[in-house]
Order: sequence, then C-alpha cells, then structure tokens
Amino acid sequence: MPTISMFYGILILMRFYDDNKHNLPHIHAEYGEHEASIAIDDGTVLGGSLPSSKLKLVQAWVEIHREDLLVNWKLAVAGEPLFKIDPLK
Repeated sequence: MPTISMFYGILILMRFYDDNKHNLPHIHAEYGEHEASIAIDDGTVLGGSLPSSKLKLVQAWVEIHREDLLVNWKLAVAGEPLFKIDPLK
C-alpha cells in the first residue's frame, strides 16, 4: 500500500482493489497501532479508529488536499503510480 504522505507520526496510505468495499474513494491513516479508513469526500471514518487529536489532523489534511487525493484515487483505480502529497506543517 503506497504511502502518499506522513506528518506528526501519521502515515497516509492509499490502495485500490476492485471490490465493493473499496469503491468509495478513501485513504488509510495509521498512527502507532491505530488504523482508520477515511472517506476523501467528507472525511468520515469508514472503519477502524484513530485517537481523536490525530483524526482531526487527518480530516483537516483531507480537506486541504481533497483535489490531489481524488486525482491519486483515479490513478490507483487505473493501476498507475501515485504521487506524494505535502504533509501538514
């Protein structure tokens, strides 16, 4: 699963598989032993969990980078390489 960004100890990853679970554009965020799937469209948690302070950072990052994330999603669907996205600073 390609890492597309990393900030404040949070890894942001994206993968695409052609099945019903992965039709909704989303990212995976990992922080320590925590992992969550986050919808790109609105930042909702689709599965898993993160500490609330880290979740808020991820949701803010998604809001800032939504267009880039959707471009990366289309690349993932097409089986193309993904590009890195700037972290929160």
